[in-house]
Amino acid sequence: MIGRRSFLITTLMSFGFAFLYIPILSLIVYSFNESRLVTVWAGFSTKWYAELFQNEQLLNAAKLSLEVAAINATGAVILGTLAGFALSRFRRFRGRTLMTGMTSAPLVMPEVITGLSMLLLFVAMEQAFGWPAGRGVTTITIAHITFSMAYVTVVIQSRLASLDVSLEEAAMDLGARPWKVFMVITLPIIFPAILAGWLLAFTLSWDDLVITSFVSGPGSSTLPIVIFSKVRLGVSPDINALATIMVGIVAIGVVATGLYLQHQERRRERDVQAALANHG
Repeated sequence: MIGRRSFLITTLMSFGFAFLYIPILSLIVYSFNESRLVTVWAGFSTKWYAELFQNEQLLNAAKLSLEVAAINATGAVILGTLAGFALSRFRRFRGRTLMTGMTSAPLVMPEVITGLSMLLLFVAMEQAFGWPAGRGVTTITIAHITFSMAYVTVVIQSRLASLDVSLEEAAMDLGARPWKVFMVITLPIIFPAILAGWLLAFTLSWDDLVITSFVSGPGSSTLPIVIFSKVRLGVSPDINALATIMVGIVAIGVVATGLYLQHQERRRERDVQAALANHG
């Protein structure tokens, strides 16, 4: 019975992973296709990578997307960490219910509604204050921070909920001020969650299309917008090459982050064991 259940689980997982990764693998294979037709194999070639690095439109869009994603991730981590800390540590304060709802709304709000509301807000602000002047990088970044900080807040709040509060209390009993406790005790412990939140916010900003299409303007087309406009006219092989490079970057980032988190976890376990040994 146990063997049959294990075989069933393995089979279902295999079908699930195949469904997810076979299209990605086929995309990578056809990025090395000689033919301009992406569905007809005509031999191995790397010429589409050379053409990709000569395509100024794609390169400029990729650069813009990287800049917006990095700024968005940093801003979302700062605001999301503050919001998660407030919701986790201060159980009762005026406006907590409203703050909880505001940080959770972007998680369930359709992106079309979010993008439209952000567009109307920016238009009203421009008419009232003259800022932001038109739609561009500034409006895209603000819109991305608005929805991605909600995800960071959930990650940080969940990590703080499982944190042993006695560590912070012991540090304060020894005379450390709250800010010192946060910087020396709390922040290093929740840093893996902060890193995960940064990567999540970066990814959400990097591949967002719907919200960006509402708040972008001429000269501020991000990579997803450019790719979507090209796909509607037919997929070209240089798009496959670009997607392959993106997959490689993401894979390297995931592996590096996983190794770093494992190193930090082993280091924390060694520190705990050393502390217990010294105490004993």
